[in-house]
Amino acid sequence: MKDALADRFREAHGRRPDVDTEAPDVSIHVHLHGAQITISLDLSGESLHRRGYRLAIGGAPLKENLAAAILLRAGWPAIAARGGALFDPMCGSGTLVLEAALMAADIAPGLGRQRHGFLALNGADHAGWHGLIDDAEQRKKVGLPKLPPLFGRDIDEKVLRAAQGNADRADLSGRIDWQLADVSTARPPVAEPGLLVTNPPYGERLGSEAEMVKLYSLIGANLKQYFGGWRAAVFTGRPDLGPRMGLRAEKLYSFFNGDLPCKLLLFDIPTLAADAPPPGGGDFANRLQKNLKHLSRWAKRTGVSNYRLYDADLPDYAVAVDLYPSETLHVHVQEYAPPKTIDPVHAERRLREALSAIQQVLGVPAANIHLKVRRQQKGDAQYTKQAETGAMHIVDEHGCRLQVNFTDYLDTGVFLDHRPLRMRIRAEANGKRFLNLFCYTGSATAQAAVGGAVESVSVDLSNTYLEWARENLRLNGIRMVDSDRRSSKENPHRLYRADCLAWLREQAEKTRPPQFDLILCDPPTFSNSKKMDGTLDIQRDHVELITLASKLLAPNGTLYFSTNRKRFKLDDLAPLGLEVTDITPKTLDEDYKRPPAAHRCWAIQRVGSVWLSAGKKWHLSLNSK
Repeated sequence: MKDALADRFREAHGRRPDVDTEAPDVSIHVHLHGAQITISLDLSGESLHRRGYRLAIGGAPLKENLAAAILLRAGWPAIAARGGALFDPMCGSGTLVLEAALMAADIAPGLGRQRHGFLALNGADHAGWHGLIDDAEQRKKVGLPKLPPLFGRDIDEKVLRAAQGNADRADLSGRIDWQLADVSTARPPVAEPGLLVTNPPYGERLGSEAEMVKLYSLIGANLKQYFGGWRAAVFTGRPDLGPRMGLRAEKLYSFFNGDLPCKLLLFDIPTLAADAPPPGGGDFANRLQKNLKHLSRWAKRTGVSNYRLYDADLPDYAVAVDLYPSETLHVHVQEYAPPKTIDPVHAERRLREALSAIQQVLGVPAANIHLKVRRQQKGDAQYTKQAETGAMHIVDEHGCRLQVNFTDYLDTGVFLDHRPLRMRIRAEANGKRFLNLFCYTGSATAQAAVGGAVESVSVDLSNTYLEWARENLRLNGIRMVDSDRRSSKENPHRLYRADCLAWLREQAEKTRPPQFDLILCDPPTFSNSKKMDGTLDIQRDHVELITLASKLLAPNGTLYFSTNRKRFKLDDLAPLGLEVTDITPKTLDEDYKRPPAAHRCWAIQRVGSVWLSAGKKWHLSLNSK
């Protein structure tokens, strides 16, 4: 096709045409289907949805024509005609607000475009075209003074700057109120109701499914509380999250955003009665305030920074709420998945109320509330990534600096219920050798090192968590050396990637097993990781695990064994030469003194020498304590 065109031009004009491949004067589209070919001239030059004002865009922008269709379905022309305001609390690069401005001011879409494909063709009516342009400019001049109030808000300063730049190119500079704000704390910008229209992220800009649940829940609670009388239009690629808002859509329209099926949900938000209860149902908010008053005093008095504020204290609000003062206050919320007997509508309402109350009582932005859904975990599910943000924060635990991640995993990297046990280890660690089995992110190792441990070994199967442990040690000035072949003097704090049970068997079989004064063993309740042989079941395997670990205990050493498995039963270890003391109450701080206990913990000391034969039969040689 190209060669045929070039040949015809050469026959007619004596030379082949020059072609600008980026911006050709004329575009020719050729479509071959089977034995049929279709040839078309492009009279627009580029897609007509490109108005010419949007150079800077957000991560997942709406096309301008789709934004215009949303506004038409939402009834914006009629609202604008009576002077009603438009408010987008998650405006991104401003497409919805800008298209609303074009409609309200009677500005022709595409008026800012510099070229159209047909203008390069012979026979184009340039005079007629310029007449149309002049008429459109006159209508714009008349319409601009009638522009109703327009407001764009976003939590991302970068995309707000992009929105302002787009407005400038659309010749709307100074006519739209752009501000940095959180959607969950948005308030009506004007007294008279208007149209709230927004396009929440579908997941790309959020870390996880739980984060989207949180966002829609908080949007719905905020709309119900503060936007009575407004019309709301929510355009979403996740219509299944619509019920999370707690509002009944009066109309629903189907659209496609590219190839993604989407829905436009339209709500007429009722005005709340003057005596309506606040979001959170009152009871949950009251309990949260009561706990905050008590526990904040306790935390200040004892020097505790990070603590559990609430843990399913009320049966109807089955969430756990943890506070982490980092650079700013972060709130880690875990919803205990409701049983199947609970109506999902009621469960959604309670979570929505809880999130709204948490935000209002603690005064934190939605971005600092991190929601997870906690279901019964199988295998390594609790360690499975929830998101990929990689966002790390530094928190303080009695002078020890630790990294936490609020978004990417079910847990943050620090088990708050083990705070007293970590401090116990730290108090006992001076001049001692410490072994941390199933070390996770090494928070106990960091505390032991801060407490003066002369040597530590931390064992875990996860490279991710070992690197996290390494960073926790580095944050506290602890020297690390990678080589395992160096002596303990050269390499006093070592990390091993290994199956803990297999590693213990290997160490116990040595002629002279390594000796440790303090050992922490806090295994998962069950693991079937592909990185290990077989499975670990703590009820089944705890005797072997404890006995092997006890062989590495130095004289007068202590092994701390902990588990959070419900209904766990510790076997009688006395016949194996082990003295066991239940210290669970001493390892639960004020913020965890709620039944049932978050974990159980034992201090174990050796009163005899124990080893495992090749036939896996237990042998005991009693010595004096």
